[in-house]
Amino acid sequence: MKIPDFLCEDAVTADLKASSKKELIEEMVGMMVEAGAFEKKHKAKIIDVLMAREALGSTAIGQGIAIPHGKTDCVDKLVAGLGISKKGIDFDALDGEPAHIFFLLAAPVDSAGPHLKALARVSRLLKDKYFRESLRVSKDKKDILELLYREDAQLN
Repeated sequence: MKIPDFLCEDAVTADLKASSKKELIEEMVGMMVEAGAFEKKHKAKIIDVLMAREALGSTAIGQGIAIPHGKTDCVDKLVAGLGISKKGIDFDALDGEPAHIFFLLAAPVDSAGPHLKALARVSRLLKDKYFRESLRVSKDKKDILELLYREDAQLN
């Protein structure tokens, strides 16, 4: 599974405005609704699913990365958005650092395999410190996508 298999390119931004976990999830879900990844009528339900997942434990994995994710009957295939916060957001990471890179994933309720593969792929991709820093300083969506797809193509 490669990033282009599930990333909604129109739900990518280098300029997230949110300053809290809830605002971030609302902003990214809104972005995905605008991009056509989610139906507008499901917006509140998807936000609730993602916030419920956060209540179980933060999806911030440290090193400035958070991967809010959840399973919902509001989508029929795995879909993701990607956002960069220049100022960083406190996402309750184990390392105590603010998160700057956000991959938001939503998967159908019955898709454990693809959901886990996508989480693993994103995690592997973001292990590289140079790549993370390059993403953080990206100026726009075009830069992010070029970087992301180049890096993703180099992973086995």
